[in-house]
Amino acid sequence: MVLFLALLVVAIVLGIIGVAVEGMLYLLSIGVLLLLADVGYLALRSALRRRPTR
Repeated sequence: MVLFLALLVVAIVLGIIGVAVEGMLYLLSIGVLLLLADVGYLALRSALRRRPTR
């Protein structure tokens, strides 16, 4: 969970810097990609934690 929150904070900070600083739009795209990877990681982790009922 700590990894998820750390990646989420980094993605938000990169997105804010990418929007605020002119000419650094690539930081915004890196932030968005990192956010998508983070959500995918959370979905994968929650799917693997579920145990099938018998």
